[in-house]
Amino acid sequence: MKKILATLFIAFVAMTVSAQKMPVYLTTELLPDLIKCLPAPPDFDSPEFANDMMRYAWGKQQRTDKGRAAMARGDAIWNPIDSLFRQFAVPFGLEVGKERTPEIYKLLTTAIYTTDQMRVAPKAYYHRQRPFERLDDAMLTGEEDDLRGEGSYPSGHTMRGQMCALLMSQIAPERTDTLFYRAYIYGQSRVIAGAHWQSDVDASRVGASIGFCALQNCPEFIEQMKKAQKEYKKIAGR
Repeated sequence: MKKILATLFIAFVAMTVSAQKMPVYLTTELLPDLIKCLPAPPDFDSPEFANDMMRYAWGKQQRTDKGRAAMARGDAIWNPIDSLFRQFAVPFGLEVGKERTPEIYKLLTTAIYTTDQMRVAPKAYYHRQRPFERLDDAMLTGEEDDLRGEGSYPSGHTMRGQMCALLMSQIAPERTDTLFYRAYIYGQSRVIAGAHWQSDVDASRVGASIGFCALQNCPEFIEQMKKAQKEYKKIAGR
């Protein structure tokens, strides 16, 4: 049954991506299968899930910090993808935009849309309940209607944030420390929001790294990365 649901969900997303004409470097068939790469999410009666519950309680406590809560709300914005780049502008040391940094923008959007595909199969296969669903609780970010019924494992937001840090670090290695710290916070925002369990977020960081490695063998990606690096050096004066 899980395989049938996964197949149907993948077909639906494939049609959606095609309809929106999102550019990708690799199709789903050429990307690693996260169902095979990552462990299954913890069972709800396991010690690992007990940790998820403790982290959920931690996340709810974090909501009392107005600044952190505001950051989690900002990190929750999925579209347009430019909102992600705005969250990483300070650690990257550069505002990324279609007009100002066309080569960097093309690299980031295409690479992230490529690896976005990887989360579809495991979400459908495991169909894990999200925290707000299982606990019948309210989310910080008011995303309940958009997320209800969609699998919790892995976290798409976390994969995007981690991929953004990986890609930007390849463009600007000197910014690695700040970029990965921001990516960590970005993923934790999903725990604070009540959108994901900690184990969803942790697995997604690994998933992003797997997708990043796959891109390194794509000639089109390699060529665009060179253009992005050249553009960054020109703008940053390096």
